[in-house]
Amino acid sequence: MLRISDNISIPVSEISISPIRSRGPGGQHVNKVSTAVRLRFDVQASTALPADVKSRLLAAADHRISSDGVVNIRVQDSRSQERNRQLAMERLAELIQPALVEPKKRKKTKPGRKARQKRLDNKAHRSRLKESRARPDE
Repeated sequence: MLRISDNISIPVSEISISPIRSRGPGGQHVNKVSTAVRLRFDVQASTALPADVKSRLLAAADHRISSDGVVNIRVQDSRSQERNRQLAMERLAELIQPALVEPKKRKKTKPGRKARQKRLDNKAHRSRLKESRARPDE
């Protein structure tokens, strides 16, 4: 179980983790050992996440979430496959956590009395300034 919050946990059966070859320098070790990890989590098929959390997560602008609602996380930070698995699970939890918070509704507000007065004073000032630029009447 991947614990996201006090009341939300994702079963490991919904998360697919597969080892892959790491990239970059490392000599013979990197060529023969699959230490990197690819984590896949299908948000839409998940039974652990509530519908509102799913919709906020899918609406998030994150390159790790594909258009068909699958989260793809690739980790190759460590030389240990087990450590990379832990990091991938942590990153999935970090990705989901902001979607748990319901955004506050925006309250419509009107400009205050001072702001309205300041706007009218500014308009009057601009009007007088432009009026003074006009040609004098004959």
